[in-house]
Amino acid sequence: MKYGFWLPIFGGWLRNVEDENMPPTFDYAKEVIQSAEKWGYDTTLIAELYLNDVKGIEKDSIEAWSTAAALAAVTEKIEIMTAVRPVFHNPAVTAKMAANIDHISKGRFTLNIVSGWWAEEAKQYGGEFSEHDERYERTEEFIEVLKGLWTEDTFSFDGKYYHIENTNLSPKPVQRPNPILYAGGESEKGKQVISSLCDAYVLHGHTVEEAKEKIDDMRARRREAGREPFRSIGMAAYVICRDTEEEAQEELKRITTIEDLSGYAGFKDFTSKSQLEQQIQLQDYSVSNRGLRPNLIGTPEQIAKQILEFERVGVELLLLQCSPQLEEMERFSKQVMPKVEELRASLTKN
Repeated sequence: MKYGFWLPIFGGWLRNVEDENMPPTFDYAKEVIQSAEKWGYDTTLIAELYLNDVKGIEKDSIEAWSTAAALAAVTEKIEIMTAVRPVFHNPAVTAKMAANIDHISKGRFTLNIVSGWWAEEAKQYGGEFSEHDERYERTEEFIEVLKGLWTEDTFSFDGKYYHIENTNLSPKPVQRPNPILYAGGESEKGKQVISSLCDAYVLHGHTVEEAKEKIDDMRARRREAGREPFRSIGMAAYVICRDTEEEAQEELKRITTIEDLSGYAGFKDFTSKSQLEQQIQLQDYSVSNRGLRPNLIGTPEQIAKQILEFERVGVELLLLQCSPQLEEMERFSKQVMPKVEELRASLTKN
């Protein structure tokens, strides 16, 4: 199992807690990622949202791509996965920017392709927001342009959404044939795009049974598309690690007790503009990407056992959220990661 984390660009992950001691500043993000490298984390995911989806749209948040470039220059080995939403980007310029950051990072820059779901944000920031399947049609063309520019000496494309002619992109990315393209999606159209065009698959938070069903289906789709296996299968999860199960459950109660709805501005768009396979309630939305469903909640041993269950059904990368981030990431690295290895070794012997 590899371990990643969501970079804290919103000032925290809890929609019902005003101050988590996680300021949305570059200095804090830098401290988190440099500490994570020392603690054995493999990946960070930088969400791309121009409005603060967690603390409320009037609150501060950090822009993803400029942050990624800056962090690439001050880290050495961690993978920097940055979200990109085609409704806001020119694909040729994006390909150029991504190649440049890949060189800055010496081949550690990857992309999380997100077709978009927040109509209000698109209205405020001029994104070309359309119906669900049309957004995925745009994403298909966007990926074709990215890959064409990264692999061809000159590349032309004449599509419904994008038109470029005899375009040269130099230098090419360090990674060949291209930086890894991650994506997650639950609609039929989304699954088609991901299985045929992307390199890695990311799930929202799921139970073990839900994750197994989803992974089995996507692996089958991948084979049917004639593509090589996914390079990675990841899953979002929120972790609550405590010395006792009672303490962990008390923390769960604290972070899911809803009194102020200001941090839930995007809930309606997330549930109505996305085609989700599991219906979610406000409690599920207390942390993003259904992070509580994997149930990484309890003592280090309980969490380690659950992680091995996800590993058994095909999850290869956990993208964790926690609060406060520095303290909880350190706890996880020192108490849970070694316990996973210990339990795995014990199971192997038996």
